[in-house]
Amino acid sequence: MRHSVPRSPQFYVTAPQECPYLKEQTERKLFTALNGPDSQILNNALSKQGFRRSQNVLYRPSCADCSACLSARIPIKAFSFSKSEKRVLRRNAHVTREIKTPWASFDQFNLFKKYVDFRHDKGGMSGMNEAEFTSMIEETSVKTILCEYTLMKNQSECLVAASLTDVIEDGLSMVYSFYEPELADLSLGKYMILDHINLARSMSLPYLYLGYWVKGSRKMDYKSQYEPLELFANGKWSVLQTSSQTTKSEGNLSDEEGLNTIYLPTSDK
Repeated sequence: MRHSVPRSPQFYVTAPQECPYLKEQTERKLFTALNGPDSQILNNALSKQGFRRSQNVLYRPSCADCSACLSARIPIKAFSFSKSEKRVLRRNAHVTREIKTPWASFDQFNLFKKYVDFRHDKGGMSGMNEAEFTSMIEETSVKTILCEYTLMKNQSECLVAASLTDVIEDGLSMVYSFYEPELADLSLGKYMILDHINLARSMSLPYLYLGYWVKGSRKMDYKSQYEPLELFANGKWSVLQTSSQTTKSEGNLSDEEGLNTIYLPTSDK
């Protein structure tokens, strides 16, 4: 008699720990390993259901008393650049984007450390060493690209920003990005998002996934400035209504059902 390992992914929940976004809150994550020949298929399916990738793990929030963290994406066809966003694009017209294989470099690590020390000095990544950074960039079992942004300085290219980005079947997913904090006048963080909108458009992909929008978090609330913005809540993608900070949703899934339901990809094999 033959026995085989189940193909269905196994899901686990982390122990409660301090929330990095909201004071006096704890967080838990639902996660599953991302490896094997079906990694890309699983990443495609779960990204549509609010999951995010970190190296070879897919996760989404699973907090008992809070649902503030909502996966966010920009619908490319419905998005048009505002006057201020067009100004950001013009200010960065001299910035060059190069799409590379996700291999870590010393220049990337130096820029990453500078960014983290400036923006997230008390965050979980503040103590990341070079080996851990290399793992973050290179450990992927799905289709991943590294977008490097450079400026000419003293007749040589200078790295000023980078984004680790997954290519999934319905969009681009910005896994992690960082930039030169001293070039605040260029708004490089915003520019990378706007440039990824253009990149997704050129690839005929309908969405740009931004990670989690967290109402009440100064670190994460900036994503609401991109309109329209869709959020994944109660098992549905809904448009954020910026005037009231609520979502316009179709369907009638209950909170509990929407949070606990996961649809896995089917296989004809």
